[in-house]
Amino acid sequence: MIFAREVSDSLTSLVKKIDEATEKNSGAKMGSFVVFCTDDEAIEKKAKEMAEKEKLKKCVLSIDNPAGPKGYDVAKEADITVVLYTSRNVKANYAFKKGELKDGDIDKIIADIAKIVPEKK
Repeated sequence: MIFAREVSDSLTSLVKKIDEATEKNSGAKMGSFVVFCTDDEAIEKKAKEMAEKEKLKKCVLSIDNPAGPKGYDVAKEADITVVLYTSRNVKANYAFKKGELKDGDIDKIIADIAKIVPEKK
């Protein structure tokens, strides 16, 4: 689950890798989605363009108000928040201010997917 304030290059890189991981782990019933927490009227168009350009196959994109979904307490100062969870138990949680998400952070998030998918036997 990713909460984002806007479409950016770093978000696009993250979402593309999450989408690939979701497809790879579809047998483990892994799902992924992005909630854009914004009132930017152009976000729908920007999200669709990202999905088409990156050929997203599994990751669901949605839009909510700037506060985010009720009960999730998305940090106002976070530009991108990533929550990896299984059976309603959070296994990893990341929050990045605008411009903070780097390639190394994306690699760590992708590596942490192992915490939410069962080991292959």
